[in-house]
Amino acid sequence: MYKEERLDRIFSALSDPTRRSILARLEGEPRLSISALAQPFAMTMPAVLKHLDVLSEIGLIRRSKAGRTVWVEIEPGSMKSAMDWLQRHRLFWTASVDRLARYAEAKERESEGKGK
Repeated sequence: MYKEERLDRIFSALSDPTRRSILARLEGEPRLSISALAQPFAMTMPAVLKHLDVLSEIGLIRRSKAGRTVWVEIEPGSMKSAMDWLQRHRLFWTASVDRLARYAEAKERESEGKGK
């Protein structure tokens, strides 16, 4: 899979609040059964499984089976490409917001100076 396509799929997967919640639960409890993971959600098991399929297909989680129980855990390092992308763009946006703040402050001082 191309790097940009992977990023698109990661961000698409993360755009859903249920999938973000699943990942957040797995951060707090690194390994959960599918039934335990599904418990707090007000949806059917097939709906939860679809969310898990999306996360699994992009490689954000992995499933393993022990007996009759299917366990889910976060795939280590799976967010690295997204985090790298965000870090690069954070620098751009931070600089842009800083410039905007300086401009707004200068305009405010200029406006205050005219009002006197």
